[in-house]
Amino acid sequence: MKDPAAPAGALAPTDVDLRGEFAGFRLETPLLAASGCFAYGQQFAAFTDLRRLGGLVTKGISPAPRFGNPVPRICETASGMLNSIGLENVGVDDFLGEKLPFLRELGVSVWVNFFGTDFETYVECARRLSAGQGIAALEMNISCPNIKKGGIEFGTVPEVAHRLTRACVEVSSVPIIVKLSPNAGDIVGMAQAVSEAGAAGVSLINTITGMAIDVRKRRPRIATTYGGLSGPAIKPIALRMVHQVAKALPELPICGIGGVMTGEDALEFLMAGARAVQVGTALFAEPNAIMRITEELRALLAEIGSADLHGVIGCLEAIPPEPPV
Repeated sequence: MKDPAAPAGALAPTDVDLRGEFAGFRLETPLLAASGCFAYGQQFAAFTDLRRLGGLVTKGISPAPRFGNPVPRICETASGMLNSIGLENVGVDDFLGEKLPFLRELGVSVWVNFFGTDFETYVECARRLSAGQGIAALEMNISCPNIKKGGIEFGTVPEVAHRLTRACVEVSSVPIIVKLSPNAGDIVGMAQAVSEAGAAGVSLINTITGMAIDVRKRRPRIATTYGGLSGPAIKPIALRMVHQVAKALPELPICGIGGVMTGEDALEFLMAGARAVQVGTALFAEPNAIMRITEELRALLAEIGSADLHGVIGCLEAIPPEPPV
């Protein structure tokens, strides 16, 4: 129902339809909880209505359980956060048996983030996870080092990413969305490589490698020295990469990630070309942040006169050059 006090033709937030599509499946809203920031969902049930999420992306799952890095492994930075959790998780078997049944009952889009330490464990993980009932998509984290190839990231060499993506797609019965590393020299080339290998979409971006120092102790603030930087500090970089990939590959679904704290942040990613947006770091300080951001997005779309998402996704207009003097 439109607000009777609104100007003629204006929209009320309740007029706005946030439903959309990503890689062939429906999302009730474009906002999802990001991997590593929402655990396995149950931990947030006391703080937010999980059934109102557009979806959630689980902690990264590996074939066998991992115990993660030593502490300290997280610290706050200016406009962001550094973490080096070390991909701690329960492993495929416990995830399928103990975590997935809860998620399946929520009625929201469940994306399972996964990874391996070499080619074979990636493929094994994709195969085993795709057998789980209620999984909408697998989000493949290719920012991990390949221990058999001297530690080089799978996500920095297009040819390697292409082969790995194709192998995982071939054994998976659900769509695979590849989460790309900002450390790649050519983000468009990486996106094209995984798309040609059969990826249903891409998530942009993973964290950026950084560090912080305790000057009084003369020691790094996290035990591994380097960690992944997330939060508002990386949003301009994430937006740029989303826009570059969307312009070059307009048919490839993109999920934008990086420093989303408000509805306006989310709308920036949509206008840059993302079809969905993940919220991560904000959840550490505000577990109910996605609900607030969803309503802010709805209100902002009403303000600019957009009744749904179709008119805003990829709508960014370039500033025309100044005429020569």
